[in-house]
Amino acid sequence: MKQVTVGLVQMVCDPDPQVNDQRAMTLIHQAASQGAQIVCLPELFRTPYFCQTEDYDAFALAEPIPGQSTEALQKLAQDLDIVIIASLFEKRTEGIYHNTAVVLDGRKGYLGKYRKMHIPDDPLYYEKFYFTPGDLHYQVFGSTYGRLGTLVCWDQWYPEAARLTALRGAQILFYPTAIGWHPWEKNERGKAQQEAWEIMQRSHGIANGCFVVAVNRAGWEPTPGGTGGIEFWGQSFVCAPDGQVLGRAAVDGEQVLMVRLDLTQIETQRQGWPFWRDRRIDSYQDLTRRFIDP
Repeated sequence: MKQVTVGLVQMVCDPDPQVNDQRAMTLIHQAASQGAQIVCLPELFRTPYFCQTEDYDAFALAEPIPGQSTEALQKLAQDLDIVIIASLFEKRTEGIYHNTAVVLDGRKGYLGKYRKMHIPDDPLYYEKFYFTPGDLHYQVFGSTYGRLGTLVCWDQWYPEAARLTALRGAQILFYPTAIGWHPWEKNERGKAQQEAWEIMQRSHGIANGCFVVAVNRAGWEPTPGGTGGIEFWGQSFVCAPDGQVLGRAAVDGEQVLMVRLDLTQIETQRQGWPFWRDRRIDSYQDLTRRFIDP
């Protein structure tokens, strides 16, 4: 494939998983009707972002993969002749759960899954309570419409994850995401936080000469049983191998963002900015150390 159209489904999530399932299906149909060949949903799209609290009852939301959700999305991918990337709460066995992205190809079937490697533990982002770190390493999926790398949200801050996924052959890095503002700090830090998020991912595109697709949720989600909440900042975007933003969604509200990618830009960019050629792979051994003591 030299040209491919991606559809970014920026969602506002309802408390009812069935409502979110139907909403996702509708928005995927909308993207496909506009020419999308690859459609990506935001992180944990089936529910509100339950990690705002540590709640044992939330484990009931987890599901096996493959399972009911992947079967329904796979049928849709087949009907529409597209590839769907979906982020799900995976139940691996009793007591082991993952934050997992699946890749479903309308022609090739279920291509596999990636389990989120980097797990945050911040105010209202208590993911370590729920998710075991991924153990499938970094994944690239040879889909009908290109070689796709899937990473998830917090992974986006780690250049090592983007690099290793790109080195495995990914032409496009997908980041299903759930990121937003805490209301008490938005006025002071909100602009800088959102810009850092975008700049970081654009830098992955530049450093690796590949496309980057970040798909966020949008809207206000209150903290269950408490005060406050998270204002998800939307602004899903796509950047080219030179880091230029090719499309950006709105700050709030649902939107299907359509972007056409010219995959031939990857080779041209890597020839002109030969960062891979000039890597000193003999000098990076210390990257496996937690810290280099003085």
